[in-house]
Amino acid sequence: MLTNLRTPGRKLRQSRVRKRVRGTDATPRLSVFRSANHMYAQVISDESNRTLVAVSTLSPELKEQISGKGGNKDAAQKVGQMVARKARDAGIEAVVFDRNGFLYHGRVRSLAEAAREAGLKF
Repeated sequence: MLTNLRTPGRKLRQSRVRKRVRGTDATPRLSVFRSANHMYAQVISDESNRTLVAVSTLSPELKEQISGKGGNKDAAQKVGQMVARKARDAGIEAVVFDRNGFLYHGRVRSLAEAAREAGLKF
C-alpha cells in the first residue's frame, strides 16, 4: 500500500501558518492549493465564513486558455491573474497570502507574483 509521505508534513505547516493568517472582511485570505495536475485559488473571508472569489485551472474561462494539463507555471500565472482580476471586480484590493502548507516556490510563487502584478496587494 502506497502512502503520500508529504501530506502529514504539509498539514503541520498548514496548521502553523493558519494560526497566524486570518482573513477578515477588509483583507480576506488568498488560499492556494496545488495538486499534481491543477491549481486552485480562493479568496476567503474567515469572519463571515464565505468564499468571495474562486478560480482554478478547471474554471471554464481558463480551461480553453490552458494547453494540456494545468499543473505548470504558465497555468499558475493565468490563475493568479484571473483571481486578482475577479477580486478587484469584487472590490477587494488587499489580501493576506496563505500558501496552505506548500513551499513558496515553483507554481505557488508564480501564482503569487502574477496576482501581485495584476494589482492585488499582499
